[in-house]
Amino acid sequence: MTSQDARQYAAATERNREPILEILLNVLPHSGTILEIASGTGEHAVYFADKFKDCGWLPTDVNPQARASIVAWTKHYGCKNVYPPLELDATESVWIVENQTATGLLNNSPIVAIININMIHISPWSACLGLMAGAGRILPVGGVLYLYGPFKVDGEHTAASNVAFDEYLRAQNREWEVRNLDDVIAAAKAEHLTLKQTYQMSANNLSVVFERTAKKI
Repeated sequence: MTSQDARQYAAATERNREPILEILLNVLPHSGTILEIASGTGEHAVYFADKFKDCGWLPTDVNPQARASIVAWTKHYGCKNVYPPLELDATESVWIVENQTATGLLNNSPIVAIININMIHISPWSACLGLMAGAGRILPVGGVLYLYGPFKVDGEHTAASNVAFDEYLRAQNREWEVRNLDDVIAAAKAEHLTLKQTYQMSANNLSVVFERTAKKI
């Protein structure tokens, strides 16, 4: 890697990408555009996009260094179905992908699913609410929202390591914490997103799958 190489690395990606992919292959559509919120380094985007060759993969991140990393990883692997990353803040009341100019860049391939990996515990609660609201606005009926990360179940941590992790998060930022799954489900339900399935993952994480069941009236 040269000093000018913008690629960033996240150690967790290499550990979790295969288990996540196994779930995604079963729950995501295999055509249309997959919108990834908070794509981070872009390592997930290029890895998953290669396995969803009939889909367009649209990465996003608020951080310009992350977006530069996504571009660099896409170029490194020569990914043909990964769109240039967009700057997107989940808390915004209107996302850039709702803009006609932005959607025109998707080659008339509608967004059919949204994935979000390891974001809501290192963001304010408003980011989770914004994620649900955005998914509610954008996804068609039957569209999928996929989340991955640590969660409390029935208000309780699922492992001692998650207790320590939660304490660490709160020490970093008082608005960060391991979220209670029931609260996340309730936020999703308010946007007509219905819980379809949860999957126990490695390192005491969960995959949580929602489906858009009805349009708002």
